[in-house]
Amino acid sequence: MAVPFRRTSKTRRDKRRTHFKLEVPGMVKCSQCGEYKLAHRVCKNCGTYKGKEVISK
Repeated sequence: MAVPFRRTSKTRRDKRRTHFKLEVPGMVKCSQCGEYKLAHRVCKNCGTYKGKEVISK
């Protein structure tokens, strides 16, 4: 089995891991109350989706 000839430096290791990160979820403002919510989901604050009341609050 192959063994690395030289040790991988911290810089080289970290450069490789630049894409290994968490992504921020797509947050949008609610059209009814203006609160931030996840896109394509019911607003937790006022219970509306696409201008219609889905959950009575």
